[in-house]
Amino acid sequence: MVRPAPTLKAKALTYLAQREHSRIELRRKLLSHVDRQRRAAGSSPLSADAPAPALPTEQEVDDLLDWLAAKDLLSADRFIETRVSAREGRFGNLRIHRELAQHGMALDAETAQQLKDSELARARAVWAKRFGTPAVDAADRARQMRFLSARGFSSETVGRVVKSAGRED
Repeated sequence: MVRPAPTLKAKALTYLAQREHSRIELRRKLLSHVDRQRRAAGSSPLSADAPAPALPTEQEVDDLLDWLAAKDLLSADRFIETRVSAREGRFGNLRIHRELAQHGMALDAETAQQLKDSELARARAVWAKRFGTPAVDAADRARQMRFLSARGFSSETVGRVVKSAGRED
C-alpha cells in the first residue's frame, strides 16, 4: 500500500519544527513539494475510477504562509534572531547582512549596532581559531586576510586583526 503524501500544512509544520525558516525559503520549499507531488501524480498510473487528487495552488501556499504567520508559527523576528545567533561566532557583518538579504530580511538598528560593535572581537576569535600565530611573510598575511574577508569581515577589521595578530591591544 502506498502511503499518501503529507498535506501541505503537515509539510510546512515539519519544516518549521526542524528550524526557523524565512517566508521566502518556506514558500520555495513548499512549492517544490507541490511540484514533486505534481510530477508523481503525472507518472503514476491511476485506476479509471479513482479521481486525481487536487494539488495545492500557489495561492493556497501563500494562504497557508499567511495562516502560519498569523498563528506566530512563522516569524521573521525569530528567524533573524536564530540566524544571527548561529552565524555571529563564525562570520562577519557583511556575510550576515548578505545572507539575511537573500531571505528578504534586514537587521533592526539595535542588532546591527551590536554586531558592528563586536565585529573586531569576533574576527580575532575566528582568526585565533584558524591560525593562532602571526603571519611569517606577506603571502601568509595575504592568505589570512583572504580567509577573514571570505568570512564576511570588513576590510578595516581584517586589516586590524592581521596587523595586530599575536599581540594584545
